[in-house]
Amino acid sequence: MTAKPLLTLVKIGGNILNNEAATREVLDEFTRIPETKVLVHGGGRAATEIAARLDVPQTMIDGRRVTDAETLKIAVMVYGGLINKSIVSGLQSRGVPAIGIMGADLGLIRARKRPANPVDYGFVGDIEAVSLEKLLPLLPAGVTPVVAPLTHDGAGTILNTNADSIANALAAALSQHYEVRLVYSFERNGVESGTSGEVIPEITRSAFSRLKESGAVSGGMIPKLENAFAALDSGVSEVVIGNARLLPALLAGSAGTRICHER
Repeated sequence: MTAKPLLTLVKIGGNILNNEAATREVLDEFTRIPETKVLVHGGGRAATEIAARLDVPQTMIDGRRVTDAETLKIAVMVYGGLINKSIVSGLQSRGVPAIGIMGADLGLIRARKRPANPVDYGFVGDIEAVSLEKLLPLLPAGVTPVVAPLTHDGAGTILNTNADSIANALAAALSQHYEVRLVYSFERNGVESGTSGEVIPEITRSAFSRLKESGAVSGGMIPKLENAFAALDSGVSEVVIGNARLLPALLAGSAGTRICHER
């Protein structure tokens, strides 16, 4: 059987995108990845700042943004416009032929509006399907997709969607054609123990259960790890979580937290 070509999918989020110097550094390192690559980005703080300037009230529930009609407009402007095209232009300046897209482009990611019960998050999407038909031919040509955290419902509505979930869904779909390694990167050095503060170098599913029960891992790291295990279960070959500014070390296995199957 012919081995699948390697593809690296990097999701950038957290405070990295709020720091121009850090973003430049990460794009430098991302550019040096030799194989086929895809970048998925978040960008919540920028949307919050612009909403404040436009005097659009923001509501957060358990750390998640409620996306009403006005906030959706801001999300599309910021995620699909300002952040996405800034990253694309940054990659172009480094010689990377990048294309900025969101879920509605090329029919890439279809989602459904999250049910209002028990909490109404507004125009927030839960992913239903990924269609790579139009995207796949671009990858062998050296095109690097830069994917904004926006999807569509197939009926003309754009939906704000968790960037980790988008990275997970894309990695799973691409694993049918490539050997995919998935990197969740942000400003932290990896999954840190809430008891010691040290980076946990490796986490299996059974270890994850113990870490949750003990409280050593909590908050927003729990859904990130759940996405990571879901990616492994869907055929992704490797998942690592860590500091975006340490991208070469993350890819080399000398930094961050690796998410692994049971041995």
